[in-house]
Amino acid sequence: MLPTFPHPDALTGPESAQAADHLRAQGFVRLAPDALAVTAGVPLDALHGLDPFWHDLPPDQHLKDGGRYRRRRHGSFVQDTRAGLLAAVPHRPHWQPTTYNALHGGMLRWFDPLDAAMAACPAFLAVVQRLGDVFAAAAPASFDGRWFIEAHPFRIDTTGGVGRPTPEGAHRDGVDFVAVLLVNRTRVHGGETRVFDAHGPHGVRFTLDQPWSALLLDDARVVHESTPIQPDGPNGGWRDTLVLTYRAGDFQDPPRPVE
Repeated sequence: MLPTFPHPDALTGPESAQAADHLRAQGFVRLAPDALAVTAGVPLDALHGLDPFWHDLPPDQHLKDGGRYRRRRHGSFVQDTRAGLLAAVPHRPHWQPTTYNALHGGMLRWFDPLDAAMAACPAFLAVVQRLGDVFAAAAPASFDGRWFIEAHPFRIDTTGGVGRPTPEGAHRDGVDFVAVLLVNRTRVHGGETRVFDAHGPHGVRFTLDQPWSALLLDDARVVHESTPIQPDGPNGGWRDTLVLTYRAGDFQDPPRPVE
């Protein structure tokens, strides 16, 4: 059962080793920017060095609410946590069942691939791999050591008005673990993060506002959402995030037809 305190504190640098313990205990944990850097084993400046990749995200062509507020790319990896290996896989579509995404589930969504320089950047790969290690430590004993990972850099833009980070509402992703990393917030307000017990009434709410802070989630135990953002000024602004999902067994794919 989730605790009921209203503002869960984020772990700071030296406390980052406790992340897996917090995940097991309550189903989610927040990391301050220095804790994420310690977890990834890279300087915080190296994470900020990834920021420019969010300025070149193509529009999301699959929004069913008719919006033009979301830009994104997509990449996929396989990690063997026992062997210490992480490998990119050929570009593939993103798919979710309607049971997890009532708005956009049930359809193959092809997004432009990750920028090649980003996909090869040591700081990015360190984040993906080291978070996979944290999730492996929090996984059940039956976990076989392999994660099937999808990486989604997002920009939610308010140039045209309200932007919706999670247009599908409070949801689970149909994976084992999820990491939501705030890359930047520029001239916007709103975007409150809400995390709720998937099987009960308890939950917490807070706002990720420090660049390269992170929220780690046990997708089986909690649902999550981010409230809409609005422009803070006449020229609009944006909220940049990196969402990483980790799934055991295989990637989510459409059911194979029965022969």
